Parts: sequence; C-alpha cells; structure tokens
Amino acid sequence: MSDQLQPAANGAGPLLQRDYWAVFERCDKRPSEVMAHVKSRFCDFPPPALVTFSAPDGMALDAELDIVITPGQDCRVRVLHEDTQSLTLGTIEGHPEAGRITFGAYRNRARAVIFHIRSRARSADTVKLLGFLAIGEAMQTDTWTDFINNAAASLGTPIEGSIRAETSEVDEVPEDGPDQRFPTYLAVGD
Repeated sequence: MSDQLQPAANGAGPLLQRDYWAVFERCDKRPSEVMAHVKSRFCDFPPPALVTFSAPDGMALDAELDIVITPGQDCRVRVLHEDTQSLTLGTIEGHPEAGRITFGAYRNRARAVIFHIRSRARSADTVKLLGFLAIGEAMQTDTWTDFINNAAASLGTPIEGSIRAETSEVDEVPEDGPDQRFPTYLAVGD
C-alpha cells in the first residue's frame, strides 16, 4: 500500500465541497474542548456498519489512520493539520477519494457551538467515480451525519434542529494541490 498523499488535484470528476454541520444545543464546553474530546475518541464516532477507523498512532500531525469501508475496502488517511479547534485529514493513494477533510468546532454569532465537517475531494479515478455515483454519496452522507450525532451524544448535548448537509461543485484552489497542509476552512471563535 502506498504512503503517498492523494490530493484533489490528482483525482477524477468534479471537485466537490461537502459541508455537514450542527449546532450543539446548550453545550457547556468551549469549541476547543469539543475538539479535544472528538480527537480523543475519533474512532468511536463513525457508524461501524459503514466504516471503521483505527488510529494506532493517535491523532497527532502526520499520524495515519487505517480505514475499512464496507464491504471491506481498506484505505488510509493522514493528519495534515491539527490545532486546538480543528483537525484535517488527507487521503493516501488507495483511498476511493482524492482530497482532504476538516473537522472543527467554533462559535457562531449567537455564541452557540457549531460542529462542522467540510471535505474538498473528488473521486480518486474514473472507476471510483462510477461507484461513488452509484452508492458512495449516500454512504458518505450517512457516515458524517452519524459521526456528528455520535459526537454530540458522547458530549451529552442535543443537536438544535437537524444536521445540515450541503454539497457544491467548486473550483480548485492551490490548497487542493500537492501542498495540502491547510484546513478546508478555519475554525475560529473559542
């Protein structure tokens, strides 16, 4: 298995920005505390029926996570960026997508805690693009909405309203290329 990063610029098909976010209602933790909790229990939050994560080296910069996507596709991601309010992972060759994803927590204008996941990725190649169009998109949405639900439940905080999900086709920016040690958005406001 290769250890080379697979940036979005090297993938196939449209570059998609996917945002999943929720307001953590009555959250008594600061966003940095929410992220410390998420990082410490990251592998507990994805739905095991769809995907499992293993982080033998933790969630520090340059650590790699092993992933098994149902029905048994093995792949990996690497921690590209990490700060008190966010964590960004990049795909490694062999992953069905090419790109990066940021998990972060911050406050909105009303001072409520927002937990937000944003990916900027495209399919790794044309064959994987066809698979993504067939079943991958729904599985991905279920994975990240369940992740948010599970993170909120583990913190004992309800989600205000519902989890929002939005996908849009975007143009490439330099950070989608080989030097991708940047988050997909900045999580600020602790």
